[in-house]
Amino acid sequence: MRLFLGPARRLPAFSLVASLVIGAVAVGPHARTDGQAAAAERNVVLYVVDDQGSNDAGCYGNSVIKTPGLDELARTGTRFTHGFCTTASCSASRSVILTGLHNHANGQYGHEHSYHHFATFESVKSLPALLKGAGYRTASLGKYHVAPRSVYPFDVFGGGSPTAMAEKAGAFMAEDEEKPFFIYLCTHEPHRPFSRDGSDTFDPADVIVPPYLPDTPACRKELAQYYGSVQRADAGLVQLLKELDDRGHADDTLVIYVSDNGIAFPGAKTTLYEPGMRLPLVVRNPYAERGGLVTDAMVTWADITPTILDFTGKFPRPPKFHGRSFLEATTRERVEDFDEVFASHTFHEITMYYPMRVVRTRRHKLIWNIAHGLEYPFASDLYASATWQDIVDRGATTYGKRSVQAYLHRPKFELYDLKDDPHEVKNLADDPAHAELLAQMQGKLRQFQKDTGDPWILKWKYE
Repeated sequence: MRLFLGPARRLPAFSLVASLVIGAVAVGPHARTDGQAAAAERNVVLYVVDDQGSNDAGCYGNSVIKTPGLDELARTGTRFTHGFCTTASCSASRSVILTGLHNHANGQYGHEHSYHHFATFESVKSLPALLKGAGYRTASLGKYHVAPRSVYPFDVFGGGSPTAMAEKAGAFMAEDEEKPFFIYLCTHEPHRPFSRDGSDTFDPADVIVPPYLPDTPACRKELAQYYGSVQRADAGLVQLLKELDDRGHADDTLVIYVSDNGIAFPGAKTTLYEPGMRLPLVVRNPYAERGGLVTDAMVTWADITPTILDFTGKFPRPPKFHGRSFLEATTRERVEDFDEVFASHTFHEITMYYPMRVVRTRRHKLIWNIAHGLEYPFASDLYASATWQDIVDRGATTYGKRSVQAYLHRPKFELYDLKDDPHEVKNLADDPAHAELLAQMQGKLRQFQKDTGDPWILKWKYE
């Protein structure tokens, strides 16, 4: 069981830093000596983009989109190949990022804005609150999208384009050199509606259509617009890295780049299929011995808060989380016991009740569609997309590698062998040959629900 409910696991006495003091030479471009590390405050920047897919960056294998910022971060840091959101919805995912708790436990089941009005429980101790209590200056720049402010307190709020927010972040860094800073910078890019200002335009013929989307003119046109939006988000990261360099903080700042959920197309965002939950995660630990690492550690966004607290060194006895620190994974390609993740999604918009629970191992994934009797609901922007409306207008029966009927009407359990079936189209849940595996995965899910206080555990008994 990969669930962790105790204090965040640490590098043994910060073993990496200790190795530097006994004479090892740091080869990473931003690595420091132990004396420097001890003298410097440990700053943190968390850069969250809105709806970027797992393969939509140069460092993740996309040769069309230009992402020099993320590529540079990967060159000097660690690129995760198995990073997962736990809920493929904006507000809910951000609440997990900022609390280390699954959304069924923190109360932020879905969107906080407008009539949706989901909010985190007042009793939750969030990342900004914990860091403020430890003497950090905190800034929230861009999309906030969680509630209430009493649970997620920041000293400063701001907005603007990705590059403008990065410049504001630089000014915030310089305001008080006596205290460490935590900057939570969240772009609205590449969320729909995609900006159409004429910059960063792509020819639809050049885009790479992933297998879960239909290769149609309508989809290609929207992907071309999306590519431009990804590049604008990356421009903010380029500026942010420059601000860190110019202000002398590249060597004492943990930088985390993450997407809140998958690309805003049907088949990804709001689903817990791989395109909805397996996402870009790149981390630059300034005290790592070298950059350019690629790790296959399976981590989730519930692990981000424990990792940040671990990095600061100010929380020898941190609160209990559902996640745990993956700081060690920023220093090596392979770490032990990071081979299983869980996901918990309940709402996107208030009109989208469709609770799902997931356990994913290296090879297999089990999805429990708790409300399987309902037709799968659409987020309003996804249903209105030209990509989906083209399917409706043509009366198409397939969508990517899945039939439209299979997308809309899902069974109670979906069991996939991701090695033989990476696109999750062959459900093995009713195959007698996989009955033992199904029972084993179901047992993992129930234990996860029990350990995390999931109220939907009652559905095993009553439905």
